[in-house]
Amino acid sequence: MTKQPPNRPPRAGLPPQDRDSLNSVETQEWLDSLAYVFADAGDNRAAELLTELDHYAYFQGAPIEFKQNTPYINTIDVEAQPEYPGNEALELKFRNAIRWNSVIMVLRANKASDGIGGHLATYASAAELLEVGFNHFFRGPEAGQDRDLVFFQGHASPGVYARSFLEGRWDEGRMNRFRRELSPDGPGLASYPHPWLMPDYWEFPTVSMGLGPIQAIYQARYIKYLENRSLKPKGDAKVWAFLGDGEMDEPQSIGAIRFASYENLDNLIFVLNANLQRLDGPVRANSKVIQEFEALFRGAGWNVIKVIWDGKWDELLQKDYNGTIVKRFELLVDGESQRYAAFGGKELREKFFNTPELKRLIEGWSDADLELLNRGGHDVHKIYAAYKAATEHKGSPTIIIPRTVKGYGLGESAQARNVAHNVKKLDTASLIALRNLLELPLTDEQVGALEYYNPGPDSPEVKYALERRAALGGLIPSRKVEYPHPTVPTGEFYEEFAGGSKGRPVSTTMAAVSIMSKLLRDKEIGKLIVPIVPDEARTFGMDALVPRIGIYSPRGQTYTPVDSGSLMVYKESIDGQMLEEGLTEDGAMSSWIAAATSYANHGVPTIPFYVFYSMFGMQRIGDLVWAAADQKARGFLLGATAGRTTLNGEGLQHQDGNSHLQGYVVPNLKTYDPAFAYELAVIIEAGIQRMYVDGIDEFYYITVDNENEIQPAMPDDGRTHEEIHDGILKGMYLFQRNANKKAKLRAQILASGPAMDAAQKAVEMLAGYGVAADLWSVTSYKELHQDALLTQRHNMLHPTDEPKVSYLSQQLSTDNAPGVLVSVTDYVKLGADGLNGHLDRKLWTLGTDGFGRSEGRAELRDFFEVDAKHVVVATLYALQRDGKVKGDVVAKAIADLGIDPERAAPVLR
Repeated sequence: MTKQPPNRPPRAGLPPQDRDSLNSVETQEWLDSLAYVFADAGDNRAAELLTELDHYAYFQGAPIEFKQNTPYINTIDVEAQPEYPGNEALELKFRNAIRWNSVIMVLRANKASDGIGGHLATYASAAELLEVGFNHFFRGPEAGQDRDLVFFQGHASPGVYARSFLEGRWDEGRMNRFRRELSPDGPGLASYPHPWLMPDYWEFPTVSMGLGPIQAIYQARYIKYLENRSLKPKGDAKVWAFLGDGEMDEPQSIGAIRFASYENLDNLIFVLNANLQRLDGPVRANSKVIQEFEALFRGAGWNVIKVIWDGKWDELLQKDYNGTIVKRFELLVDGESQRYAAFGGKELREKFFNTPELKRLIEGWSDADLELLNRGGHDVHKIYAAYKAATEHKGSPTIIIPRTVKGYGLGESAQARNVAHNVKKLDTASLIALRNLLELPLTDEQVGALEYYNPGPDSPEVKYALERRAALGGLIPSRKVEYPHPTVPTGEFYEEFAGGSKGRPVSTTMAAVSIMSKLLRDKEIGKLIVPIVPDEARTFGMDALVPRIGIYSPRGQTYTPVDSGSLMVYKESIDGQMLEEGLTEDGAMSSWIAAATSYANHGVPTIPFYVFYSMFGMQRIGDLVWAAADQKARGFLLGATAGRTTLNGEGLQHQDGNSHLQGYVVPNLKTYDPAFAYELAVIIEAGIQRMYVDGIDEFYYITVDNENEIQPAMPDDGRTHEEIHDGILKGMYLFQRNANKKAKLRAQILASGPAMDAAQKAVEMLAGYGVAADLWSVTSYKELHQDALLTQRHNMLHPTDEPKVSYLSQQLSTDNAPGVLVSVTDYVKLGADGLNGHLDRKLWTLGTDGFGRSEGRAELRDFFEVDAKHVVVATLYALQRDGKVKGDVVAKAIADLGIDPERAAPVLR
């Protein structure tokens, strides 16, 4: 290759004017040639040539600037725009009625209860985006395997409610109970999409910013996972996620977009409503947010479709032969665009069409004509073209970025104003203007009375809307829980764990993996088990599962792994069962949510086990855990290597002393901290039965540790296994009764999880001080506390009845459990301390308050004062406070055990 073509004089030697003339002629020749290719061979051939030229120029060293952006115009050219299939007149009338009713609903709510809130501006900007979807794309539950999942933008919920009102799904009374769910007059309407509050309606909670996008990505991947594993028939289902441009500031919103393209999720469509405003003002006032997101998503491998300008602009673009308007578009910033939307045609004429060339393009146009130059997100033709292209695209996910006006049609007080997001009231003049804009047959008096507009079920527009929904598979949103209840293993299946580990040291993490491995082999539900790990399978001892069940990969395995031929070969396959999510707690949790809601979303009751470092679970993914609770997720979260003192050598960021407190606040999350393998088996058995057979909307957080110890058999002291099972599930049971019945000094030691070993040793040491201590295994302080609170509430509300006694009080009554009460856990003291006030005497608590250290287990337990010697001292001190021993007995024990009474408390160090 040569850089200088032959038979042409060097350009550098020409006079400047000749050089410019030659450049101009040459440029026109290239453009003419390209135009010929377009006309003769089509777009694809032109693209091939440009690619070849680009490669040639690169290897010749041409300094070509890399651009991730296309021009600031619509991606789909007007000539490529398909015919709109709907009845535009009826759709407009129906849409206008929704717009009105969504506003009236919020205004009425705030009139009835000042400050109750609600949002007007988001739906006003998104009405066309949603209605084109409702009328032509979103497939409902009756579409079978082609049913779509739609993540609705949370702040647009008033518009979705208003549509359901016109569809006849509820009456005016329920509309009037927007944000009034506790009304005695009947059910209300939740502020935002909340499946827990409206379980037959909403499917996905989305208003916690950033959680909708990442959950939508993993839901789309889970559809392909189910299909590739033959758990769901292959179909054409799409996952739609409606998002706000301000929402994309959240790291979770964009954190998983590369994963979506890597997984080739062509069943995923983001609709990013670029109304250019967030809560306080412009999203990117000094630049263009649409261009920013185009670059971001194109760079991540997404198909990007921009819908910026409406059809009226096409008239100007088609006569703009020199690209003058396109160049002016490139100079726009969003702060400027916001002014045009707020102030109208006059502002547009003066500030946008501000050159002689631009002025010539609008000669003869009035300000009213300029007012018709709208944004593409309000043009149903442009939206339909984008949606159709997105649904037909193959090989990668699609993001559609329509440009809209926040508060569109809401008048001078809200349209495109910085305050638009917070506007909850409109004056009568603004309402009359809105009525006129929407062309509704309401009188001024009806407007002033905030009357809804419902043309009735027999009106052409309502009939049309219902017919469209029927053709697309039924009304949405709609959450219908229908799934075949699986046959699950019963007690005999878990019996081996009741026998202990037969002298072999085993951690409870390994016991959990053994239970999961056995479940995977079960002929009935084995295929429904979904193990999920965030790149820690070997850490948790799950590497043996990989060769057997495989790691799911849509590409299969296109290479020979380095450990090929070994027993622990790394196996990826299209029908792999394990989901190995890489180093992403948010991604792994979103994947778990997709699996844990599959029973409702797909009618496939998969049973997910997400195994993770406990410190990197609740602490990092708390908001996603709450979202899981809202959408009634079912499954198991296993916090492995749990506790603050078991993961020796790792330091404070890896040592978990608080996840049970974080789990406590989630209402339908059951939390357990078992000490033994048989306890774990009992909890998992009950959990599967309750969630998947009994259909109880709950999920489980279970902590398991990595300390290898000999696992004991279930106590064999005359009690039945059922009695012990009952205690394990309720939160505590007597593990070991002290044989010394004649001792005058008695104590009850409560221990859980990793703290059990210290408690067992303390029981032996206390015998040397004349103390007979019984040992209790506490599997769940949350279960005990909630039962005690419910008992207390019942007694308070039934003051003349015989008081009920909580399970906690029954077990630890003075008659049943004499002496002082002392608890020790590997978690902060507050968890156990919650039981105080529900007992007939004080519970003295030991726990791991404070920062961790990079130390061994023994040193950590001494540092946190939860080892055996500190349990002994705490018990003796409790006896002193109870008047059973003298202070010098406690002092001597402190000295004998080598405890420094002057050292700072661990919480202060």
